[in-house]
This record gives sequence, C-alpha cells and structure tokens, in this order.
Amino acid sequence: MEPVKIGLLGLGTVGGGTVRVLARNGREIARRAGRELMIAKAFTRDPKKPRICSTAGIELVSDPWQVVEDPEIAIVAELIGGLSPAKELVLGAIERGKHVVTANKALIALHGNEIFARASAKGVMVAFEAAVAGGIPIIKVLREGLAGNRIEWVAGIINGTCNFILSAMREEGRAFAEVLKEAQAQGFAEADPSFDVDGIDAAHKLTILAAIAFGIPLQFDRVYTEGITRITPEDIRYAEELGYRIKALGIARRAKNGIELRVHPCLVPARRLLANVEGVMNAVVVKGDAVGPTLYYGPGAGAEPTASAVVADLVDVVRVMTADPENRVPHLAFQPDALSDLPILPMGEVETAYYLRLKVADQPGVLADVARILADHQISIEAVIQKEPKSGQEEVPLILLTHRVKESAMDAAVAKIERLPSVKAPLHRIRLETLE
Repeated sequence: MEPVKIGLLGLGTVGGGTVRVLARNGREIARRAGRELMIAKAFTRDPKKPRICSTAGIELVSDPWQVVEDPEIAIVAELIGGLSPAKELVLGAIERGKHVVTANKALIALHGNEIFARASAKGVMVAFEAAVAGGIPIIKVLREGLAGNRIEWVAGIINGTCNFILSAMREEGRAFAEVLKEAQAQGFAEADPSFDVDGIDAAHKLTILAAIAFGIPLQFDRVYTEGITRITPEDIRYAEELGYRIKALGIARRAKNGIELRVHPCLVPARRLLANVEGVMNAVVVKGDAVGPTLYYGPGAGAEPTASAVVADLVDVVRVMTADPENRVPHLAFQPDALSDLPILPMGEVETAYYLRLKVADQPGVLADVARILADHQISIEAVIQKEPKSGQEEVPLILLTHRVKESAMDAAVAKIERLPSVKAPLHRIRLETLE
C-alpha cells in the first residue's frame, strides 16, 4: 500500500522529536499501523534554522497553508501551539477532509467543542493525546482502557514546572523566586512563567481530562485556578512536620450536585505515591468504581516523550482511516449526543480539608479565639502546631489542620479570624487532599 503522507505544522521541539521517532522506529511503526507513515511536508518559519532532526526527504515550506491545502497530505499534525493561527489551520484541514493530530492543549480546552463538532460533520478524526501529560497515554486510558468504569475522580501533577519548583523548595529550603530563576535558567520555565506557575497550563489539561472522564463538554472557563506563587519554605516545612507534602494538583471530582474542576496547591499525605513524584515528572491518579485507584507516571514534556504521544495518535488515525466514522472512538469518549449537562460546582460549594497558617501575638487565649470562630462555622480542628517564641519575638506562627468543610464556610471563618486584634497578618491557607 502507498505510504500515508503526513504534513507537520511546526518543526520545533515536538515537531523535531516526531521526525526523529518516525525515522528511528519507522519499520516498527509501520508494522503496527499496517502502512508506512511518511512526513512529506513541514511548515517552519525559518527553513535554514538548525534542527534536532534530519529533514532529508521532507519538503520545507514557510507558509503553513501549503501543508493544509496539499491534496496529497492525509493527516495534518499541528505542533505550533497557541490559539491563532492554529485554530484556523486545524479547521482548514478538517474542511478539506484531512485528519488532525495536535499537541495543543489550549486549543482543545478553549475551542475543542467547535473543532470536534466540525470534525464529526466531516467524518475525520482529531487526535490529541500529546495535549496532556506529554508521554503518559492518559487520554487513551480514560477513553478506552477504563471505559467500563464510572470515573469518580481524577487528580494529577500535570505541570512539570510547578512540580520542579515545589520539589526544589522542599529539598533545598529555598524561596519560590530563587527556585523559579533556576528553573528558567535550566529551561524548565519560560521567561514569562505565569502560564505555568499561575495554574493556567494545568487548567487547560484538566479541562480535557474532566470532559473525557465524565462525558461533559469542555469548559475551561469554569475551572477554579490558583497558582503556587504564595507557597513559602515555611509552609513546606510545616507540612512535612504534619506528614504531608505540597503539590500543585489538577482535580476533577464527581460530587453529589455536580463536578468539581480545580487547580491549586494541595497538602497530600507523604505516604501517597503522588506525593513522591519529584522534579519535572507528571503523574495522574484515576479512581474508577470498578478498578479503584490507578496511577500513571512519566515525563510530561520534552521532545521525544511528547513525540511518542504524537506518533501514537498518527498510528491510531492510520489504523481507522478507512473505518466507518460512526464506529470510531468518540473524541471525548462518550457519544456526542450523550454528553451530560452536569453542572460545574462553584468553589464555594467544594468540600476540602485545610492547612491554615497564622501570624499571631504571643499572648494567652489566641488559639481559643481562633478555635471558637472555627467552631461557630462547624469547622473541626485535626492538628495544631504552636511554636514557642524566640527571644524578643512578639509574634509567633500558629498552624492548624482542619477536617473537611465547604469552602464558603471557611471563607466566612477566615474573614472573622483576620479581624481578631491578635492576628497580625493575613491568614494563609492551602487545601488538603487525602486522595482516598
């Protein structure tokens, strides 16, 4: 059979890695796909730029529409990132009857509903395994491997930059700003790191995971998002004393009245496998009603780990190119006309436990005042750390762990606690997840 011709949009880190993996493992891949996969044409802004891959036999073009409009290209792999012109190019490829593979989590999270609807109408596939967790095949796990389960929750470390920073802060006792500079110097964080450290990148990925896990439309604008910029070495140290580690998690949970979608730092029990994922690695725990909790671990970024997912998608597309579109795995795992309208819960309705850190006056009765306010809002205390003041010190830290409570109740309690004359700085809180 004739090779399947692929057009790449982008020859950067992921695009170059994709070329290398296909070149190195071409025979093995063809045995799996049933046909040879050939990259025939690639868009690059600078054809003369040095590459991490050989471009021998690939026609390089400086206009991406030359790839999209080429009638011989059967699959377009969008690897340029961003929203525009990526969206226009992907929709253009779909309108021309071409299948699409993309690693673009922002594009899928924000415009996936439209893209999938257009693809279904045209009878083509859009594959996006590389959009979440790099080389970890978590999309396939949720769409196919766990199809017999009612998914109860998904929780994951899905941003390597945040995990690197928090790991280094814990291991070396350094402040956030100092570790961030090191992450930028090593290439783990961008010059403008806000996309990562403010939780936006993880929120894009969680949007996708939740849609597939629960059969709901993609709803990025409903994800509660909080970054790690306020985490201090003191928080990490106190968490360790209490038997926890701080991780930046994306959490999607099926609750009684809807779905929780949230990205924020969490205290996680140190005994949990997820708490021991260090550096730039990613990990996702999925809890199904039949299988129980399952863990998926691996590199969340990088040229060849991400290319591994891109090539897997290419193989999947080639395998089913001639299949009846109605018999393919749906883009979001559930049939398009069977998606649920389950509401996304506002953060005030979410129940979690909490870590609270206060700076209080060194005087009698402070803990009793704080405990009384918490009790008035039906909040129970599980553990307390109250440090002795150093010589001449008039303010001391007070650390509390609470039992689970609705966020709205904690908001009201915190507002009253911060008005106490004995509380000398805004209360700092971090949510706590046992992952049970």
